[in-house]
Amino acid sequence: MAQPFRLGTRGSPLALTQASMVRDALYAAHGWSDGAVEIVPIRTTGDRVQDRALAEIGGKALWTKELDRALLDGEIDCAVHSMKDVETVRPSAIAIVAMLPRADVRDRLIGAESIAAIRRDGIVGTSSPRRAAQMLRARPDLRIVLFRGNVDTRLTKLAAGEVDATLLAAAGLERLGRHDIGVAIPVETMLPAPAQGAVGIETRADDARAREIVGAIDHLPTRTCVLVERAMLAALRADCHSPVAAFASIDGTTVTLRAELLAEDGSLFVAGEGEGGADDGDLAERVARDLLDRAPPLVRALFAA
Repeated sequence: MAQPFRLGTRGSPLALTQASMVRDALYAAHGWSDGAVEIVPIRTTGDRVQDRALAEIGGKALWTKELDRALLDGEIDCAVHSMKDVETVRPSAIAIVAMLPRADVRDRLIGAESIAAIRRDGIVGTSSPRRAAQMLRARPDLRIVLFRGNVDTRLTKLAAGEVDATLLAAAGLERLGRHDIGVAIPVETMLPAPAQGAVGIETRADDARAREIVGAIDHLPTRTCVLVERAMLAALRADCHSPVAAFASIDGTTVTLRAELLAEDGSLFVAGEGEGGADDGDLAERVARDLLDRAPPLVRALFAA
């Protein structure tokens, strides 16, 4: 290649690791030699502002807007994202072209052997409304405090005694080689965030060459399930304030979507699931509508659908 294929990413250790995974997948798919892909780190607003909840300062767009600008301005050929951090409605000029095989979707609890083992009236650090609501549902006595920063920052705060426990995505810990940290919580106990564990790659919608290059590494089962989860978010009109969990799985050509909506304090929730074919464009809408129809008014009010 005359010019390296430019791969944009956030600059955190996890983001760079995920970008390296995409680079290596492109090398394998196309038989490219080392140097054919250039990783371009781009600092985002979400990385710069660490002392406030994302929902207060612009939501998930804080992880993507600088990468979007670089992509649309032609500074990079594609952008790599943790899909759970990508806002549901994307610019029409940008296309989600591929996803790597999904990793472990579970959360890991760090600082205690189980949710029940956290001390009475203990403090749990998280910036996720979903995790906060799920923890409070299980343990109403807990106090939730804002906890942001990369993996090492959060672990340092935990070691310093700022909180009794925190939660991190198993996928991120494993990608960083931190398999031994924390205890995995079954999805039956804590359903994950929509798109958790998935790495996605976007290109400009009109860039046929980049779409072909990136499309070669797409893992269709992962993309099918993640897009169903994202479609449910769109049907709910959920935002960063909305405590919502969802997990789609695929068996052959059948997709099963499980989801739950919660009150912010975990005191109320509604759960449900649905099945459909891999090409069933109405599955997410059916599950979303069922949840909203059965949700307590306090929960329904958190969603704009």
